[in-house]
Amino acid sequence: MLPSNSLAFLVTLGLAWAWLRLNDWVAARGWISGQLSRKIIHIGTGPIFVLCWLLFQDTPSARFWAALVPLGITLQFLLIGLGVIRDEPAVAAMTRHGQAREILRGPLFYGVVFVLLTLLYWYDSPIGLAALMLLCGGDGLADVLGRRIPSPALPWSKTKTVVGSLAMLLGGWGMAALVLGIFILMGVIKAPLSTLMGPLFAVAALAALVESLPLPDLDNLTVPAVAILAGHFLLS
Repeated sequence: MLPSNSLAFLVTLGLAWAWLRLNDWVAARGWISGQLSRKIIHIGTGPIFVLCWLLFQDTPSARFWAALVPLGITLQFLLIGLGVIRDEPAVAAMTRHGQAREILRGPLFYGVVFVLLTLLYWYDSPIGLAALMLLCGGDGLADVLGRRIPSPALPWSKTKTVVGSLAMLLGGWGMAALVLGIFILMGVIKAPLSTLMGPLFAVAALAALVESLPLPDLDNLTVPAVAILAGHFLLS
């Protein structure tokens, strides 16, 4: 915990910005594809941001200070996607086909979800933490591994694979358990991790089922939505 929320905000913003620009720089040089860079950003940004919640004071204003970080980044995404700001490295890192307007779909939805869940499920709620980590670790790994490890397509969704869905389930469950474990270790969440693992797996399974549906560019909305809904029944 840092001495003030404003200082915690600056540190969180600096770390998030550095992670984004590092991936922009790598993708712009062609060392990795825009598709892969987009998913690396997707997987890593959330845990960095959420773990920085531990830097904030336990005050009513803390969630608003923290939410300013994804809000600022999301507004930047919006301006780039609309063409108001030219940022070719960001476009290369966050889009599949190098078109700035692609940022107005998945990346923008991702940022909006982080703003809303920071405000609604701040700090000591396993529901919000689980939903965000399923979005990062699960949905991100589903695409990365599903494209690289050959496996049969799902009968109801030809663009999704068995490996991708397993990565969504196990990756999301594992990342959510890791982050919840850290918050429990720090004394923020009081429930023992052992009592949360089973319900968390059930939430991850429902999120994996929703992620497997043929709904292009909507995963960043549907996955956290079903995780929040299931979390209220299973994690509260």
